[in-house]
Amino acid sequence: MADIVEKSEAFLIRWGVSPSSIDMGQLLSQFKDEMEKGLEEDGKSSLQMIPTYTKVVDKVKKGQSVIVLDAGGTNFRTCLVSFDEQGKAHIEDFRKTAMPGVKEEVTAKQFFTTFADEVERLIDKSDYIGFCFSYAATITEDHDGIPIVFSKEIKAPEVIGQPVGANLLAELARRGYDVSKKKVAVLNDTVATLLAGTAASSEVEYSGYIGFILGTGTNTAYVEQNARIGKIRGHEGSQIINIESGNFDYCPGPLDRAFFESTKHPQQYHLEKMISGAYLGPLSNIVIGKAIEEGLLSPTFAERFKRVAPINTTVMSNYLEMPFNKEYALVACCEGSEDDAIALWTIINSIIEKAGKLTAANLAATVLKSGAGRDPRRPVCINADGTTFYKTEYLKKYTEYYLHKHLQLERKRYYRFVRIDDSPTIGAAIAGLSL
Repeated sequence: MADIVEKSEAFLIRWGVSPSSIDMGQLLSQFKDEMEKGLEEDGKSSLQMIPTYTKVVDKVKKGQSVIVLDAGGTNFRTCLVSFDEQGKAHIEDFRKTAMPGVKEEVTAKQFFTTFADEVERLIDKSDYIGFCFSYAATITEDHDGIPIVFSKEIKAPEVIGQPVGANLLAELARRGYDVSKKKVAVLNDTVATLLAGTAASSEVEYSGYIGFILGTGTNTAYVEQNARIGKIRGHEGSQIINIESGNFDYCPGPLDRAFFESTKHPQQYHLEKMISGAYLGPLSNIVIGKAIEEGLLSPTFAERFKRVAPINTTVMSNYLEMPFNKEYALVACCEGSEDDAIALWTIINSIIEKAGKLTAANLAATVLKSGAGRDPRRPVCINADGTTFYKTEYLKKYTEYYLHKHLQLERKRYYRFVRIDDSPTIGAAIAGLSL
């Protein structure tokens, strides 16, 4: 048993899959440097560091309804939100439909018509609209959002460069509605997640806030002083920055590079391709394939694996969770060989642990850049959202381990994770009511 573990670990180190291949000090320095460059006037960085012109507010308006739109992934959601005297959010009139552009390419008119169709039923309920738009977008000073690029397979090229808030109101006006008093706040889902953290009741006095999402994709948001944002001028105080952290340019080893080259946009979203739910499974196929090629996994395993490959993130997570459950595809691939079973577990565990270390680096760099968390009594609130973070076996545990080691023990910065249901909806409501 010890022999196969040693062989597996040597393989992982040789190909840069082991967490030990990541120098945390160097990585944190590189991440913070990219953040700094992204804030500069020319903004030449793998991190876009998008100003949102959205502030953290001390109090949320109570008893006032706000229309909330949530466009993310393949679904488009609408509802009405209000906050009671205790600050608790109440969600009503909820409805979900498909995002335009998922099944087939749509025009800009079709895109905004779909949005207006869903908003129309709520149009008389409030003059405030909070629009959670979960795609990379430039945010204007009047809180509109201009899409930069669509991820998640949305096919609506005509919408790129068009302000989504203004176009929504224009479509409603075309239908005869008076929109002169309507105000729309467009924000990213990660920014909304940060805002939801500010509204949650807590016995703790927080010194800062971070919004973090690790699901199909990944992103991070934090609060920055305006004086440190070179790409904007003439603003006092602070605002939330959408880092677009999934695009961080980093490659620990040759198998990561091989995986990047197999994806649609090889030069983009490197961090996302090493830690998020859409990519962990496909990345593991590359690593397992190399282990088969080098003889670490047996020919019998190789034949069986052909029948189940390619595997997704859920399948690899299931193997770590219940490695003796023969109903799981990867367990069946290893039947009759302890060496195959141990080698496979070691490989998949290492991919997840490396993802946890990279996730911890992302969060640690963000805390350090924010300047908050120096007082252990006043930690940084990290509102973490996303099924990959919570449901992938060991990912959250490894993230917390490396964050505790490298941020709290070594750098004396303090933080606390929270998990708030319906964070994008609640955050969008707060943004809408803050106009």
